[in-house]
This record gives sequence, C-alpha cells and structure tokens, in this order.
Amino acid sequence: MMRMKHKHLITFGSVMIVAWALGTFLFAYFWPHFVYNHFKKAILDQGFGSGPVPINTLYVEPQAVFADPLHTVLPPGSSNLLTVGVNHDTLLVGGCLDLSTGPQVLDVPGFSGRYYSVQFSDPFDVVFAYVGTRTTGTQAGKYIITGPDWKGAVPPGMRRISSPSNSVLVLGRVLVYGDNDLSTAHDLAQQIEIMPLRTGQAGP
Repeated sequence: MMRMKHKHLITFGSVMIVAWALGTFLFAYFWPHFVYNHFKKAILDQGFGSGPVPINTLYVEPQAVFADPLHTVLPPGSSNLLTVGVNHDTLLVGGCLDLSTGPQVLDVPGFSGRYYSVQFSDPFDVVFAYVGTRTTGTQAGKYIITGPDWKGAVPPGMRRISSPSNSVLVLGRVLVYGDNDLSTAHDLAQQIEIMPLRTGQAGP
C-alpha cells in the first residue's frame, strides 16, 4: 500500500512539474505578443489623445500631456499610455509600420547633440534596431526600413534597417531640457517622419 501511495505522489508531482514548465513556456512565449499588441491597439485604434494614428505614420505626444500628464483631460476613448509610466524628460513619438506593401523611410532631423532615440520592435516585443544619439549620432539622416522579403537596392544616402517581420512597432523619445525647451523639443520631434520609399527616395 505504501508503495502504491508513493507511486501516486510521484505521478502527481510529475504532472505538476510538467504543467508548471508548460505554463512558464506559454507565459514567456505569449507575454511579449500581449505587450506588443497592447501598444499597437492603443496607437492604431485609440491614439494618444487626439484620435487614431494611421498605419505607417508617427505621432508626437502633445505638449499639454507632456507638461501635465496626470491632469490633462483626454478625449473619451483615448489611450492611457501617456499617463502610465510617465517619462518626465523625454517626449514620446509612436507609430506602427506595415512593411508588406514595401519599405518605409525614416527621416530624422539634425539634433545638434540633443539626446533622442527611435527603437524598432517586432511582434515578439524584441527590439531589433535603434536610431539615435547612442547608435547613429545626432546628425540628420534617412533610414530605409525593409521587411524580411524585400530584395531591392538601398538608395544612395540611406542606411538600411532590416526588420524580421512586416509588422513593426516604432517608439521614439526626444529629450526635453526643461519647461522653456518643450516647444523646441516638440518641433524637433515632429520632424521625425515616416514615409513610403518612393516619397522619401531622394537622399538627405
């Protein structure tokens, strides 16, 4: 009888270990998808306060929301992304890309030493590329973002960013030195643009 009891305990323990391992694997696999889709839905369906953001478009956080994110009244149905995990010194730029119809071109202005970054994430919430102060410098530039199946030639004057997926989440940040600098920083952030390859084909 004791042997049978121990056998059942061993079997139960084995099942629990397998269930725990499977649950951990599924959580680790699906959690990044959940995070990515949460941001994507917020950007495309609700926007950051002034309506939906179209695909292949970048949107800059409004100055009023940056200045007072907890008390600025957002329109009904707006995303709460700007009031969660508030960043007090960088303006947020956000958008989603669909590269299935062809490459997009990221156009950034000269930042004259000011910190900025533009990060690119795939549907697994893996950051696969950065453009910005710490990686490419603060000079003006154009970057062609291509999907996994694109076979074309990179136009002169551009640098290529190869995406592992046709679906890309773009999050940018621009440093704000202080209250008096907010307008200048916002103007620079608005100059970070995404456009189809043909529109942005000319070099810098």
